Formats: sequence, C-alpha cells, structure tokens
Amino acid sequence: MNTSASSSLLRTVELIKSGSLDGYEDEVEVGMKSDLPDIQGWINLGIACAQHKRLDEAVLIFKLLRGIGEPDLQVLYNLGLAYAMQGKLHEALEAYDCALEMNPVDTETLINKASVLNDMGAHAQALAVLEIVLASERGIPEAFLNQGIAYNHLALYPQAIAAYDEAIRLRPDYLEAWSNKSVPLNNMGSYQQALDACRYALRLNSGYVNANLNLGNTLFLQKDYARALDVYDLVLNKNPECSEAYAVKGKVLHALQRYDLAIASYDTALKLDASQNWVMGQSLHAKMEICQWNSVDNDLQRLEGLIEAGKKVILPFPLLGLIDRPGLQKSCAEIYAKQEFPKNPSLGIGRSWPKGDKIKIAYYSADLHAHAVAYLIAEIFELHDRAEFEMIGISFAQIQDGLMRDRIIKAFDQFIEVDSMGDAEVAQLSRDLKIDIAIDLMGYTQNSRTGIFAHRAAPVQINYLGYPGTMGAEYMDYIIADKVVIPRELQEDYSEKVIYLPHSYQPNDSRKQISDRQFTREVVGLPEDGFVFCCFNNNYKILPEVFDVWMRILHAVDNSVLWLFDANPTASKNLKAEALKRGISESRIIFAPKLPLGEHLARHRLADLFLDTLPYNAHTTASDALWAGLPILTCTGKSFASRVAASLLSAVGLQELITDSLEAYAAKAIALAKNPADLKTIKEKLAKNRLTEPLFNSKLMANSIEKAYKAVHARHISGLEPEMIEIQAE
Repeated sequence: MNTSASSSLLRTVELIKSGSLDGYEDEVEVGMKSDLPDIQGWINLGIACAQHKRLDEAVLIFKLLRGIGEPDLQVLYNLGLAYAMQGKLHEALEAYDCALEMNPVDTETLINKASVLNDMGAHAQALAVLEIVLASERGIPEAFLNQGIAYNHLALYPQAIAAYDEAIRLRPDYLEAWSNKSVPLNNMGSYQQALDACRYALRLNSGYVNANLNLGNTLFLQKDYARALDVYDLVLNKNPECSEAYAVKGKVLHALQRYDLAIASYDTALKLDASQNWVMGQSLHAKMEICQWNSVDNDLQRLEGLIEAGKKVILPFPLLGLIDRPGLQKSCAEIYAKQEFPKNPSLGIGRSWPKGDKIKIAYYSADLHAHAVAYLIAEIFELHDRAEFEMIGISFAQIQDGLMRDRIIKAFDQFIEVDSMGDAEVAQLSRDLKIDIAIDLMGYTQNSRTGIFAHRAAPVQINYLGYPGTMGAEYMDYIIADKVVIPRELQEDYSEKVIYLPHSYQPNDSRKQISDRQFTREVVGLPEDGFVFCCFNNNYKILPEVFDVWMRILHAVDNSVLWLFDANPTASKNLKAEALKRGISESRIIFAPKLPLGEHLARHRLADLFLDTLPYNAHTTASDALWAGLPILTCTGKSFASRVAASLLSAVGLQELITDSLEAYAAKAIALAKNPADLKTIKEKLAKNRLTEPLFNSKLMANSIEKAYKAVHARHISGLEPEMIEIQAE
C-alpha cells in the first residue's frame, strides 16, 4: 500500500475511533483512489465498522469503494449487509442484486437476499431465491432457517417446521432454528412442542432474547399468564432497553385486566421504539377499558394523522370504538390486512366446483359456544333449508361449555375442530370439502383466523356479523349489511361488495330464554323510586363526549340514576370520578355485575330507558334489551358500528328512538324521562312489535340470508365478479 493510501487509511481509523467521519468523506475517497491495487484493507475496515455497529461509517466506506474501480462482489455483498443491519431493506436488496449480476449463484448473497425479502414481507420471493441455493447445495442450515421463516409467514406451518428441523439436523446447536421453530408450532396449537423447542434453545443460551420472548408468547397463548410475566421480567432484568419485551408484557397484563400496568408497559415500549406495530393502539384501547380519558383528545388526533399516513399504529377492532370515520376505518383495515394477512397464493388459485345438488356453506368462528355471536345466530343455523344447503361448521376453539355448544354442533351436517391446524391446512381442507361459500363470523375480533381466507378457502368469501366494519382485504368478496348500517352513499368505504338484507343485517334467536327470577331494585342496588337510565355496553365504548351528555341528562332529570355494566373495578372508579367532575354525585352511578344471560335479561325490567353509546353502538346488548322489553335510545353516526342500534330499532318499528345528533339524543332522553305516558306508549309498542315485526323473526331472516347465498353463488358459477346485491322483502 502506498504512503498516501496508508496515511488515508490510518486517518480513517482515527476518525472512526473518535466517532465521526463527517466532513472527511472526500479525504477518504482520495485515499481509496490512490490505492486501487489493494483495497482489502478498506474492506476489512468496513467489515470491522459493521461488526461494531458503526453502520453509517461502514456504509460510507463500501459506497465509496463501490464508486471507484471495477465492481467488486465482496464490496457489494458487504454494502448490502450493512444496509440490512440499518434496516434499509430496499437499498440492501439493490446491492445484493448487483452482486448477483456478477455471480448469480453466490450462496451467501442469495441467502442474505432471501433474509431481506423475508424482512420486507416478500416471502414467496424469498422462497424462490432459496430454491436456487438448495438446488445446488442442501447442506447450508441458514438456507433452511430462512425457508422456515418464509413458510411460517405464509402460514405453511408444517413446511416451516420441516425446514427448521432440517436446519437443526445440519446444525444441532442452531439456536435461532430451535427458537423459531416454536412459532409455527404455536400457530398450530402445538403448545407443548413449542415449549420444548424454546427450552432447548434456552439450554443452548439462557440469555437469548428471542427464545425467551417466544417462550413467553407460548405461555401467553396457553393463558399461563403468571409464568409469561416471569419470563418477560427475566428478559427485562437483563435487557432493560428491550422494547419488544415491554410490548408483549403489556399484552399479558392487558389480558389479566391489569390495565394500569399494561398501559405503563405499552408506553415504555413506545418510548424505547415508537415504530413498533400496533402498540400505540393497544395502549389507547387499554385506557378506554378503564375510562382513563386524560389524554384521549390528543391521542385521537394523533391517531388519525398516523393512520392517514399509512402507519401501523392500531388494530382495526379498537378503532371502531374511537373514531366515527368509515373511510379511516377502511384505511386502518387495509394497512392491517396488507401487513398481517396479505393475499396468499401458496395453495394456488382457488377454482370453482361443479354445481352440486346443494350449495355447501361453511361458517368459520372461534365463538361457536356461549358467546354473543352464537346467541345471535344459533337459530339461523338450525333453520337453514337442508334440501338446498349443506351446512359445515369450522370451529377454531374446542370449548366444551354445555348447552349452547351442543346446540350449535347439532345444527350442522359437519362440525370440524381445526384449532390445531394451520391457516393453509384449514383453507386446503375447505377446498377439499368443495365449500362454495365461506362465511367468516369473526373479522378482526379476538381469536380470528383471517389467514384462512387469505389462502382463499372458498370461491366466495363473506364477512358477516362478528365484525361491524370492512376487513380491507381483497379476498373478502362480500359484507352482509342492510340499508341502515351501510347507506348506499357510503359503499365506497367498504372493500367488500355489499349484500343488503331487507330488514336488519342482525339475526336473533327467538328461542332466547329470559329467567323467571324476579329481581327487585333493592337487590341490585337501585333506588326504589326515580328514573333508571342504563347502558350495559362494554365500558370501552363510553367516550367522554357521550358521558358528558349522560351527565347533562342526569342533571335535567331529578332522582335519576345511571346503571352501567361493571366491566372492571378501575373503570367503575374512574367513571364515578368523572361524574363528580361534572357535578353528579357518585351515588347516582350504579354498576351491574355480570350474570348468566337469562338472569341478565330478566334484570332489564328494572330499567326505564337504555342509553346507547357512540360511535360503537350497542349490538348484541341492544337486541337483548329489546327482547327483554326495554326501549333503547340511540344516536347514529356514519360508520357501521355507529348505526347498528338504528338498524335494530327500524326492524322492530321503533324509529322514533333514533336520533342523528347528541343534542337531539339528550333532548329525547330528557323528554321521555319527564313524560311517563310517552315512554309507556313506546314500551307497549315494543311489547306488541317484538313478535310481529321482522327483528326477532328468525325464519324470515333465514330465508333472506339463504336468498343472499343463492344470489352470490349464482353470480359466481355464471363467471360474474362480485357485485352489490339487494335482497327484497317478502
């Protein structure tokens, strides 16, 4: 190396040791150019910078080396590696592609390119790259590791496990492979095997963070929350800056309803790494669970801006209760679907089946037991015309909880438990069964399996009932609605084509039993005299703006109280405090503990008027109130979730209880409380209409849904694309 180059190299080393190359780029470049015959020293220096996490300096060195002399594979490879370590994935990919132009079968470059593609979410492309490697050399464990990562993200869990096993066969102490193997095992419900994989990884290195996080996740999925917390605390004791550990610890605390601690954990995670997916939304949802409203206005304003910017800040479901903008909800759902459940072609293009004697329909859900969705739709399952439809139930959760589960199982021609199967396996099973129409009863609610539909389980896929909004996914063809919940002018806010049922989209069970138990106001803690407003919605649906209106109503109506659902002690305490801030005695806020459904319905008789929430209305709680004879006053918004109670009231002939502003809502509540005769007339009308209007006519609803299924099936077998469908009233 000549004197000039040697001097430049030494100067560069000194600058790197001092922490900066800023302002000396030209000097370094001159030094490199003066020593073209021997650049290995510069390459070694760049590699050393990368190894010591001096990534800006490493990138600068390799970029400058790239700019002088002939292309060099080693320079391009290391430039790609440094970019990848910075998280600059597109730049890394470009560098690797340039390296591969020089040697298309360079193994290390191909494996690193596949790793970057996996990080970019391009998992099918990653697999294609890895096939090039494995076609010539099958003894490289890193190739199988990356193959396992790609397969797992494509929900091809058995293939992922096989790839990890091959990596482990080649390198029995392959720490990353043992740890990663637990992820597809968890996704298949094989929790004990997942625990074994994590524990083996931890025997190799007890301090390996990812193995500990995966162990905690497995324990979380098993609902072993105490041990999951122990694992996360162990990680944080050794790695107090681990933002991911704080985020997942927050999830465990959230599940335990230890909301204050969950919020603190989420917020610490965000302080350490504000870019973490969905954590901001989880924190905000936890705050709403306990009615902690001190920063809600600022949080919502910031949330809207981030969603509009395409950021991954909140899951679609909690957004429904926060912001009444269906277009924003669509954007949020599209962001989520693209990130977590993109269209998955790994099973090939789904094909049509020859038309059979019956239309095969399958309902998919984890809630086919004593759950709100099951209480709504159970009778529809029973009423489907078996001469025209074959009924298949696909259950994601083996919950043996008695009468409702037994009732639902009996309603199907086949009832299949798939909780231990991966998404691709369930989709393939659905194809093997030649299901014509797949109905997702969950959307983005807890324990949903959207990945099944991303694989195209059936030629026609429908979003129905469990999730009151669009899924923002190209593979969901239809959403079942009515003209109240999705006005025609708002169809563009839904990625699915709308099926309009003639009355209400919501089914109901006309066999729902109300307990004979006779409650008294004294027994449930209500005053003997005075007007009882109630709202049995989940507390997270209560926004400060609506609570303000409720307090104004209590101010205006003497001797009135507000009877709310007792979701958790912290929320109850906070709501009482919020009432005091607004000049209402906390004694006027009374809480109702959870009861079995029949008894819960019976105690509705003690209330005078149900006050709805906005923007997330009462849904099952609204139909429960109406079935029990309690009128519900609602205020409509623009989103599906904010118009459900209006749909139910329309279908039971009580349109006079629908308002379109909170001012009108408050005025109506006060007027009804002060005019007992008017409220009595409404209750008498409800008692009459309950069994004569469409809302609780399950046979009429079953007929309407069947017409919808026939219509979408007919379009499909005729080769027509999904389009808006309107079912006419009988």
